[in-house]
Amino acid sequence: MGGGQEVAVIVRPLVERDLPAATRIIRLAFGTFLGAPDPENFWPELDYARTRWLADPGAAFGAADDGELVGSNFATRWGSVGFFGPLTVRPDLWDRGIGKRLMEPVVARFDAWGVRHAGLFTFAHSPKHVGLYQKFDFWPRFLTAVMTKAVGPAESSSLSRYSELPPGGHEDCLNACRAVTDAVYDGLDVEREIRAVYAQELGDTVLLPTDGGLAGFAVCHCGPGTEAGNGSCYVKFGAVRPGPAANASFDRLLGACESLAARKGLSRLDAGVNLARHGAYRTMLQHGFRTAFQGVVMQRHNDAGYNRPDAYVIDDWR
Repeated sequence: MGGGQEVAVIVRPLVERDLPAATRIIRLAFGTFLGAPDPENFWPELDYARTRWLADPGAAFGAADDGELVGSNFATRWGSVGFFGPLTVRPDLWDRGIGKRLMEPVVARFDAWGVRHAGLFTFAHSPKHVGLYQKFDFWPRFLTAVMTKAVGPAESSSLSRYSELPPGGHEDCLNACRAVTDAVYDGLDVEREIRAVYAQELGDTVLLPTDGGLAGFAVCHCGPGTEAGNGSCYVKFGAVRPGPAANASFDRLLGACESLAARKGLSRLDAGVNLARHGAYRTMLQHGFRTAFQGVVMQRHNDAGYNRPDAYVIDDWR
């Protein structure tokens, strides 16, 4: 049973041999909290621990009790932006202070990185989760909708993808993507996500080239063994350049993501959006997306970051 006296765990960097145990705890913790009939086999096709550890091994942390891994947490840096999760603890040790201990190195890492905007995604209906993160100056703002839509037939039109660029074109592409995100929020940079998806073969990055450069892009995980799961294309991050053409570009980007999913034989397109980004949310609804579930983003110092009506950005910080 959870609760009771705090456990004197050792918090240390997560290493590769920890990943199977971390994966089991993630599935068991979420399955237990969400009331799944078989928590130990919850989300069997999803992989958060290995994909995030490989993307940045130095930003993953584990809690050990007498040498046994009992929890983990993963920090992510997108340039001037940082977020963390999933933070999970073995259910029989809930409410024993381990979550708080796993928060400490992540907050320290954000400070060391010097990120300007930091936050997390959590269950909006859980006072316990919200209360924990408030102790570290993270505050709930708008809901984030994790949305989904059925994928239609593959279109015959061309689709520009990062994986199809010649090796010499990758750096130019990354610079163009950085120009898009920097226009959305100063210093925002998801190069690490683009490189991780390419290196780990998790999916692809869809590009919207224009005569003047790049109008937008989306980093997509595809299928099992990724953060998408069976039959799904998950847009981990997507953005278009701000301005008068943003809504039209965003609609094109959604169509391009659906085309990628169709060409990979996937039946579902999943994408999250903070509801403060009203234009993006409305466009997704018009494109046929419906909310599968909702959470709340908690932001350090109650800073809004790029969650504003004119930001056409897809992400959910899960």
